[in-house]
Amino acid sequence: MAGAIVSYRKIAQPKLSDVIVKQLEQMILEGSLQPGEKLPPERELAVQFDVSRPSLREAIQKLEAKGLLTRRQGGGTYVQQQLWQSFADPVLELMAKDPESQFDLLEFRHATEGMMAYFAALRGTDTDFERIQKALNAIDEAKDLDAEADAIVHFYRTIAEASHNAAMLHLVLSLAPVLQSNVVQNLVLLKRRPSTAAQAGDHRRALLTAIVSRDPERARQASNEHLAYIEEVLLTLRQEDTRQQRSLRRLRGDR
Repeated sequence: MAGAIVSYRKIAQPKLSDVIVKQLEQMILEGSLQPGEKLPPERELAVQFDVSRPSLREAIQKLEAKGLLTRRQGGGTYVQQQLWQSFADPVLELMAKDPESQFDLLEFRHATEGMMAYFAALRGTDTDFERIQKALNAIDEAKDLDAEADAIVHFYRTIAEASHNAAMLHLVLSLAPVLQSNVVQNLVLLKRRPSTAAQAGDHRRALLTAIVSRDPERARQASNEHLAYIEEVLLTLRQEDTRQQRSLRRLRGDR
């Protein structure tokens, strides 16, 4: 009996520009390329990828169409600043300005930052730990409140990067403006009590120590202890403000 004739299908080679697209998408996803970051010039990028400039240009055009990259006339190509437009809703602006919502954000940070700290201790590399240490140093070196808030947000972003979890990283990146607003408002209140600001700094150092020691549970606990302390202080200060306002009304004879 003659052997059956097998029909083989030709294996399609992926288009080079599609391979470049996947590579750049992966770099954006893992945070190697961050929102607002400028890509190297086309000539340099083509050399790095070892591809032709037409293939690279085609890949960039595809990523522009997807909304991941944006080209500025005469200014190069950038990763889209707002990768997660859905997180830029006006409701977040309302949350940033609402005093009560600040406590909701602290609860949210309890859940997310604790897990980021856990995975940073579990998966972080020596390079990650060095970047977290530099970010912590930048907080101490900040000259004003806005610079300190920027440094604190960056500190938590480096922890998110060290977690090597793309979902956590991009959640932090997308919520950075509202988280920074939360940090600023917290700092304004904490500065009223210098001892509390110093204690918050000690908490961040304890968090770094737990992460560098590769102790996931301790890292999560350190994160939660820090945020619980911040919440307790804010509640106390809020109560003091309420009592003071009530006393002033009584002095004025207001009802």
